[in-house]
Amino acid sequence: MFLSVEPDAVYKNEFRRRRFVLFLAIADEVLSARGSCRILDVGGRLEHWTAFADLWAGKPLQVTLANLEAVPVDDPRFSSVAADARALTAFADGSFDLVYSNSVIEHVGTWMDQKRMAAEVRRVAPRHFVQTPNYWFPVEPHFRLPFIHWLPEPWRLSIVQRRACGFYPRAADIDQAYGIVDDARLLTFDAMRSLFPNSEIVRERVGFLTKSLIAIHH
Repeated sequence: MFLSVEPDAVYKNEFRRRRFVLFLAIADEVLSARGSCRILDVGGRLEHWTAFADLWAGKPLQVTLANLEAVPVDDPRFSSVAADARALTAFADGSFDLVYSNSVIEHVGTWMDQKRMAAEVRRVAPRHFVQTPNYWFPVEPHFRLPFIHWLPEPWRLSIVQRRACGFYPRAADIDQAYGIVDDARLLTFDAMRSLFPNSEIVRERVGFLTKSLIAIHH
């Protein structure tokens, strides 16, 4: 499950399903209080939601999918908007009941970019569920290789110029290699606690190892 890049392995794996159940428990709290729930999914795609439709299809959710580019959606429960996770300027404070984000904050850039995203998540909703892979888990989830994220940068650049890795094609030159190596900045427990100081940081485990970190506030 850690090495495949096939859609079913990505969208329907058991870790994501258990994670989604945990997220929906927060949505259910909102539904109990308000009767509906406005959700902003930062960086999410409709395929992620349809993979677990059996878990939420009967719930009165309104989901806004925020990505760098808007895409057509034909389900009235969803809307798609173009937005930058680091500056959600289209949305006023408290525009949503709940923010959901799965494996996105590691992709927004530098530590300062990650801080801006975290601040925006906290601003636009009183509740959030933000997941990211753990830096200290031995298998890097984007490259689908063990230990590569712990190697010195010149070694990583050399590897991606020699072979395709996980979701990334083989780099054609050093410029593309830098783009691949810099695409994801994985976070530690302490980093997530700093980004979300008022949240519970939940460890998603594989045996005794922490696979992912989830900032939860509800």
